[in-house]
Amino acid sequence: MKLVDKVAVITGSGSGIGRATALLFAEEGARVVVVDINEHTGQQTVATIREKGGEALLVRADVSQAVEVKGMVSQVVNALGRLDILVNNAGILRMGSVEETSEDDWKAVLGVNLDGVFLCSKAAAPQMRKQGGGVIVNIASGAGLSGVARSAAYCASKGGVVLLTKQMAIDYEKDGIRVNAVCPGAVDTPLMQIMFDEKEDPVAARQEYEAGLPLGRMLDPREVAYQVLFLASHKSYFMTGQCLIV
Repeated sequence: MKLVDKVAVITGSGSGIGRATALLFAEEGARVVVVDINEHTGQQTVATIREKGGEALLVRADVSQAVEVKGMVSQVVNALGRLDILVNNAGILRMGSVEETSEDDWKAVLGVNLDGVFLCSKAAAPQMRKQGGGVIVNIASGAGLSGVARSAAYCASKGGVVLLTKQMAIDYEKDGIRVNAVCPGAVDTPLMQIMFDEKEDPVAARQEYEAGLPLGRMLDPREVAYQVLFLASHKSYFMTGQCLIV
C-alpha cells in the first residue's frame, strides 16, 4: 500500500478523474478527503470508498472561492490532523472560440480551473510546510500544451496550470513540497461528454472522435488515476516541476 495513513485531499472527486483517483488512493491506504461542490456526487464517492473498507470524509467547497477553500483546509486538519497530498482536479468546460466565449464563461472556467489550483495550493502549503513536506498534483491537460478547437477558456486555464506547476515546484522545493502535474489527453468523463452533447448527433460525434485517437478510444479515468498515484507516492520522490503526459 503506497499511501498508508496519508491524508489526501482530492478536489472535484464526485466524478470522473477525481472519483477514480479517490477510489484508487483509498485502495492504497490513504485517508481520502472528497471535495466537491456537488454534495450528492461527493457522497456517492465517499459511500463507495467506505463500502470497500476505506476511510473517507466529504467536504463541500467551491474551489474558486477563497473563504470556502480556507474553511475546507481547516476542516481537514481539525478532523484528520494533517494534510499530506493535495490533488487539484476540479475543473469545468465551456465550449467556444474567443469570440464565442462570454466574459462570464471565461471568468467561470479560469475561476475553477486555474484560480482553484492557486487557492487550494495557497491554503494547503503552510500546513505541509509545518509537517515537513507534502505533495501537490495538479490535473492539467493536453489542451494546455497544444490547444484544442473552440476551447479558448479551457486551454488558457490548463496552460496556466502547467506553468503554475513548474513555478510552484521552484518555490516549494526547499520546504519538501513536490509539485507535479498530469496532462491527460481525451478522458471518458462527464466533462468530455459536454463536447459531444453540443453536436447534432452526440453518439456519432463520439464514435468519429474516438476513431481518430491513436489507440482508438478515450482514456478511462482510472488509467489517469494511476499516474496521479505515481506522482503522489514515494516512487516519484525525485520528481518535481514535471508535467506527465498521458
